Amino acid sequence: MLLTFDTASPTVSVAVLDGDVVLAECRSAEAMRHGEQVAPLIDRALTEAGGTRLDVTAIGVGVGPGPFTGLRVGLVTARTLGLLLDVPIYGVCSLDALAIEAVDTGAVDMPFVVATDARRREVYLAGYDADGVRTSGPAVAAPADVATSAPVIGEGGTLYPDAFTGARGPLRPSAGWLGRAIAEERVELLDPEPLYLRRPDAEVPGPPKPVS
Repeated sequence: MLLTFDTASPTVSVAVLDGDVVLAECRSAEAMRHGEQVAPLIDRALTEAGGTRLDVTAIGVGVGPGPFTGLRVGLVTARTLGLLLDVPIYGVCSLDALAIEAVDTGAVDMPFVVATDARRREVYLAGYDADGVRTSGPAVAAPADVATSAPVIGEGGTLYPDAFTGARGPLRPSAGWLGRAIAEERVELLDPEPLYLRRPDAEVPGPPKPVS
């Protein structure tokens, strides 16, 4: 069984696949609680698929780009499970998973952009050809600086409709589609390292300034 999960968006998505067939897929009901929800969702998905953690033969994880906290939770979970179960871990750009879903569900039939919410009034984005192959990015930018009339997949498009007039779904990464992309070898497989694209909000404070 291939266990996949993505924590690059406000919600957690977990799936279990046999080959390219999704046996179970679960998504968190609450946003921004990645640390509390990943493990229970993994257990739930495995149970619904009729398996246990010992049946997992590989792990796929979304590596972002996304917020620091969410990505850290997903990647630490992937590395820990991979070590415990002694199985390979495949990282996938979360934008690529959205692109594959958009192409296969017919949401797009021409070159397009995937844009997700980067907060700070910015988006994470990448460009794709009509087959869902990435041609540019990922990058982080202000919507006005990357405005386009091309189709735009992802939550970033719906948040900034003035910049992305062709906004449409799917909106957030699906672990099921991430797993299909791995099984069908349609995306670049990466090390399980985070694609932050910018420094995290929380930083180690510098040395104190001398008192004058």
